[in-house]
Amino acid sequence: MRSAIRRRPFLALFVTPAVLVAAAVVAALAAILRYSLHAYLPGSLDIGGFTLDNLADLGRPIVLRALRDTVLICFETALITLLVGYPVAYALVRTRSVVLKSVILVVAVTPLFLGEVVRTYAWTVVLGHAGFVNATLRQLGLIERPIQLMFTEFGVIVALVHVTLPVMVVMLAAALAHIDRDYERAAQSLGAGPVRAFLTVTLPLSMPGVVAGFTTAFAWTFSAFATPQVIGGGKVSVVSTLVYQLGLSSFNFPVAASLSLAGLVLALGTMWLVRRATRPLEALGGH
Repeated sequence: MRSAIRRRPFLALFVTPAVLVAAAVVAALAAILRYSLHAYLPGSLDIGGFTLDNLADLGRPIVLRALRDTVLICFETALITLLVGYPVAYALVRTRSVVLKSVILVVAVTPLFLGEVVRTYAWTVVLGHAGFVNATLRQLGLIERPIQLMFTEFGVIVALVHVTLPVMVVMLAAALAHIDRDYERAAQSLGAGPVRAFLTVTLPLSMPGVVAGFTTAFAWTFSAFATPQVIGGGKVSVVSTLVYQLGLSSFNFPVAASLSLAGLVLALGTMWLVRRATRPLEALGGH
């Protein structure tokens, strides 16, 4: 490492910030671990002595339900984002019109320049009782009473899809752009139609981007807080919102720390299983 830095002095400029960030993350995790192994003192911000009782609290039904719902919401969000983002990325890469390509790019990527909180509050206007969706349906005569969209799992997933969609589109577009069009032309010259050429050539070759986009959307959703908190309104419980309620509402920092570590372990374990399960699909893109 030292010899590499001597040969490339500028390398230290890139390595040093990464080392500092890694050290800060390790220190934060160590602090959370310390809190998780100490007792909760009701009515006090201080922590008690060493205990393992916080780990037992992770078996409570409300905690298990939050862990389960978090995984399900993350999986559903990543899957829907993939299904919505793939056609957008495909159109972005394959369209010949520069104007249309620019429009798709701006529409797909612009949400990245807005904060998650801003995008989330925008969805409260869309999904509220007097919001755009209910107002439009009532004007069309399709409903008489507003549909409950806020404070539901459906509303949370819709907002999370909007949050993760730009990243999914960018990753899928990068994968599709690296596919040699000659493969598709070869398949079509052998009698394959456009649909069959896509299913047998384009889709398998884009699998690395599909897997990367899915896992990224899953991980991003797992750490989301503002969207489940605002759109869910406390009625959709996930790990991040439950940690907030325990830590900043009840001031039960030890149990909140234990739940944070449990969420981290669950996220890493789920990501590992997803990567293992999708490894054969990712191998299809080895062209």
